[in-house]
This record gives sequence, structure tokens and C-alpha cells, in this order.
Amino acid sequence: MFNPLIKKYADILVNYSTKVTKGDLVIIYARGYVAQPLVKEIYKACLINGANPIVRTSMDELAETFIKYANNNQLEYIDEMSKIEVETADVMIFIGAPNNVKNMANADSAKLAKRSKALQPVLSKRLERSAKDEMRWVIADYPTNALAQEASMSLDEYSQFLIDSCYLDLDNPIKKWEEIDKEQKRIAGILNNTSKIRFIGDKTDITFSTDGRTWIPCSGNMNFPDGEIFTSPVENSGNGTIYFDFPQNYHGSSAKEVYITLKEGKVIEAKAQSGNDFLQNMLNTDEGARFVGEIAIGTNERIQNVTGNILFDEKIGGSIHIAFGSSYPEAGGKNKSGLHWDMIKNMKNGGKIYADDKLIYENGKFII
Repeated sequence: MFNPLIKKYADILVNYSTKVTKGDLVIIYARGYVAQPLVKEIYKACLINGANPIVRTSMDELAETFIKYANNNQLEYIDEMSKIEVETADVMIFIGAPNNVKNMANADSAKLAKRSKALQPVLSKRLERSAKDEMRWVIADYPTNALAQEASMSLDEYSQFLIDSCYLDLDNPIKKWEEIDKEQKRIAGILNNTSKIRFIGDKTDITFSTDGRTWIPCSGNMNFPDGEIFTSPVENSGNGTIYFDFPQNYHGSSAKEVYITLKEGKVIEAKAQSGNDFLQNMLNTDEGARFVGEIAIGTNERIQNVTGNILFDEKIGGSIHIAFGSSYPEAGGKNKSGLHWDMIKNMKNGGKIYADDKLIYENGKFII
């Protein structure tokens, strides 16, 4: 089902999402070997465009082995090649094709937090270069049995879900994404003329200042599939409580029925019905982990249900998400952290969003 569309998929990632051009240094990161057909087509498309592609592959099992056996010095070590790549690459393309999405479920969460803290400078460098238009990047997935099982689907069903979410079923998906981009920019333009955002919903009433920050429309550039409008709020402005009804997945672990209370931007109370220890360890990753790095509104109407894959779940039409940890410099964010955990909330059942005290969104839909 998926194979006939691989060339179209690669074309979008290379020529639309990252706009690879002659002379670009392109690093293609592939998690898992199942995605070889897609990686090959991306590699070929880069060569045709005159770029210089390099492929990096990894195995899921290595991350599990590393966290299990690495000592403190090894957890904090960042190799020079990783630093060089993030400092010099013109394009980074990340392809996920895991054969086991739960291989880190029982990993030591304190060690995971330490590793995330060590990787923070690399993540920050990528975000900083991206904000300056010095580097383009995109994250995409290839359908695997592991992803399908996590989403309670067959492989064929999951493949079709990915196809639909990306609009790969259309003769010209790029045209569709350009149309989506136009509407996203319209809404972002309205939000960029406001300075306060308030989310109200089930057990939720939380407010942020967005004064001086930029709302960014997302339509297939850094994520594919896409469908969200986001910003990084003023770091000390978050006040209120939010209840995340969907399961919150991160590094193969999950926290369910999560309650977060913010005061002056900082998490002062956090609890989960299950996965609470994991939640606490992640929020203690570093000083920036208890501050909000991103607030966003999901707009992809072809994604309606949680699949356990954040690349898709944060785009659910009729949802919002809040990321704890690192923020986005291009949005004006200043918070730095090794953590960036997107937590998703359903807004289709009575959820409301106010911008400068004006109702702009209700029951999962914009009304502006």
C-alpha cells in the first residue's frame, strides 16, 4: 500500500519541507532499517538537486543499552561529530521507523533526564540555527508494525492513516499544504495582534502572556505531517491549572491523567494518576524543565485520535498542547532545557480559547 507513494513522500520532504538546493550538506538520520526504501529515495532526490547527502542510521536497541550501562561521565558526553553536524549542516532530515516503541519504557528515568540535560546544547544549537534560517530540518515517519501496534491498527491501516494525514492520497499534496499554509497564516496573523491567551476546558483554566512573541503557522516544514499553530509564551507568565486527558507519551513511557498547576510560569504542582514518578523525574531534568516552552493549537482534521506517536498526536484537529522545557527562538522563546515534552488536551468537548478576552475558538474549532 505504501511503497507506490514513497517517491512522492521523498519529493515533498526534499523539495517542499526542506527545499534542498545545490551544494547543501544534508544529514539524513534514519531510526531503524525498515525505512530504507524512503531513505534511498530521499538520498536520490538530494543528489538530483545537487546537494551532498550523508546518511546516519541507528538501532532502537542502542539507546536502551546506552541508558542501561552508561555511567555518569558517559551520560554527559557529547561526541564531536554530533556537534559538528548540528553546527554545519544546511539540512537535517529525521526519519523514524522504530521496530519497538516501548524499548525505553522501563529505562531509568533519572538517567534519561541526565542524558536529556547533556543533549540540551545540541538541541539549542539546532533551534538557534533554524531560527536564523541557517538550517532547515524536518521530522517524518515511515510506517512500521511497532507504530501500528501502538496505535491499535494493522500495518495497512496505519499506512493509510499516515497517507491520509500527509495528504499523500492527493495528486498534488504540495498544493494542499500550500492551501493549509495560507489559512494557518491568516489565523497566526490574528493571534500576532494579541498579547494574552487563555485556555478553558475540562478541569482547566490557564492563561499565558504572548506579548512580544510570534505565533508560527506550521504546514509541513519542520514536521510531516503537520497542522498546528504555536508560540513560546513569556516565560514567567503562565498561571492556572490544566488537565491533560490524553495519555502523555515520552521516550516510550507514559503518564496518564496529568494535572499541572503553573504560578508565574513555573510548575508548582504536577501529578499523574499513573506514571507519576516518571513525570516528576522529567520535570526535574534541569532548571528549565518546569517552565513552558511552547503552547500550540492542533489543526490537522485528518488526525482525530491518539496514536501514541507525538508527531501525529500533537496535530490532532480540535486539540491543544503545551510543551514543558525548551522553547523556540523563532517564536521569541528564551527557555532552555534538555526536555521538550508535548502534552496534549482534547478541546472538542466544550473547550474554549480566548485571545485578549475575546472568544476565538470553541469545541475544537476557530470561530474567527
